[in-house]
Amino acid sequence: MSFIVIIPARYQSTRLPAKPVADILGKTMVERVAEQALKSGAKQVIVATDDQRIVDVLNNIENVDVCLTSKDHESGTDRLAEVCQQYQFDENEIIVNVQGDEPLIPPSVIKQVATNLANNQQASVATLSAPIADQADAFNINAVKVVTDKNNLALYFSRATTPWDRDNFTEENKQTNNIDLQHLQRHIGIYAYRVSFLQQYSGLSVSPLEVIEKLEQLRVLWHGYKIHVDTACEVPPAGVDTIEDLQRVIAVLSESEGL
Repeated sequence: MSFIVIIPARYQSTRLPAKPVADILGKTMVERVAEQALKSGAKQVIVATDDQRIVDVLNNIENVDVCLTSKDHESGTDRLAEVCQQYQFDENEIIVNVQGDEPLIPPSVIKQVATNLANNQQASVATLSAPIADQADAFNINAVKVVTDKNNLALYFSRATTPWDRDNFTEENKQTNNIDLQHLQRHIGIYAYRVSFLQQYSGLSVSPLEVIEKLEQLRVLWHGYKIHVDTACEVPPAGVDTIEDLQRVIAVLSESEGL
């Protein structure tokens, strides 16, 4: 089973300017992400960017391609679709979207999501989830929840606490930290697509649910396509959004690399 990893990487970031080229122990963040992708067994790793400065820092990285794309894309998925068009990939090729701000992403989950899509022909997209064990995450709007059916196909994604356990989620239980969280799954934002779906995606209209929740994956469900969700074999650490996140990653890698 073969697959291709595409890493969308925008230079501009509101909370952390020039985030993809931030230094992490002598390597840029996007370079670290690409290295993790190479370890996954992908037959090709491509960084898709809208900025020549990212192209320049990756030009000499072995086994990593760089594709300069339009600055007008509204989402990373649209950027992936352009890459597929530029490279003229076969419509059955599997593409894994790895975010450019996840330098600690385990290679195992990249391979897992690609394998899941290959094994589920009825799904157009595959993604991952992890059990919620922390009560703070259960009621945190930034921890996106996913609900699936008996075949592990997504029914809905939400920032709300879904499903809402009417009898368990009482104020009394919240105050005593005595809430059973076994039905809650947190969505992990890694996706696998077939090229044929990416070719269709750019023509899909923005859905009302997507606008309300600010969750792009709801566009897929709204238009009747299926998303397969499996429990991640290894839970990825949080990505980098702020300088504090960056410092956390540096600390983790400093320890693992013995620095």
